[in-house]
Amino acid sequence: MKHCRTFGFIVLIAFLLGMGMGSGRADNGPESAEALQRIQTTGELRVGVSLFTPWTMTNTQGELVGFEIDVAKQLAKDIGVKPIFMVLDWKEMLPALLQQRIDIIIAGMVITPERALLVNFSTPYANSGIGLATNLQLTKDFTGIKDLNRPSVKVTCVAGTVSAELAQRLLPKATFQIVKTSQEAIRALTAGEVHAYIASDPLPTYLALEHPEKVDTPLSKPLIATRAAFAVNKGQADFVNFLNAWITAKEADTWLTSAQAYWFESLEWRPDVVKK
Repeated sequence: MKHCRTFGFIVLIAFLLGMGMGSGRADNGPESAEALQRIQTTGELRVGVSLFTPWTMTNTQGELVGFEIDVAKQLAKDIGVKPIFMVLDWKEMLPALLQQRIDIIIAGMVITPERALLVNFSTPYANSGIGLATNLQLTKDFTGIKDLNRPSVKVTCVAGTVSAELAQRLLPKATFQIVKTSQEAIRALTAGEVHAYIASDPLPTYLALEHPEKVDTPLSKPLIATRAAFAVNKGQADFVNFLNAWITAKEADTWLTSAQAYWFESLEWRPDVVKK
């Protein structure tokens, strides 16, 4: 009898736990699938983007173009829906998502632990970072980045940027020329007034492409690498799973690699873009 009572108790506990687990699935399942189901039902993917070259820009016809625009259009096409773009200031991006005015952020958003407390990130779909552009003539005899860390070497950066903070930390002995705009830094580098310019990628790459006789990008990797991902609201596991599968597929067929090379490693797109 004691064995029977014990067995009955175990069955009761299992039943109650099963109810609890079932209840959890009932609550979480629809919530996690809600966004993806709404997108498929309405036929629209509401995308938050922010104007920043070459991620999102306006072309000569007034249309949005750029790496993130291509990514969003391809993603929407593969879901079978139409992308609806909402151009936002960067500070408005997370509030718009949290208030459900958009379904997803596709804006080169870098994964950080602080942001992950607010949103769910997909796996990374793009790499970026902080790069180095050097004046070819002034650095022709340099053998490594250590040669920049000398008082006789002048390095320029834009004031208040992460790039400036990193540069001063990596090259404490260099002489810094801190400027207000990237245009000032570019002019100083191409004029041979400074040895190097440290800035967010892909700007160093563009400078080398624009001024191959004057500018070089000597490093094979960024000084600091960052990884960008899609951001969606919490509790949307089905949506995140789909995004991760999409990224895996687009990396396997090299679509993402080709898109990133076109926008970040060439200037083929520039003639079609409005210059401001």
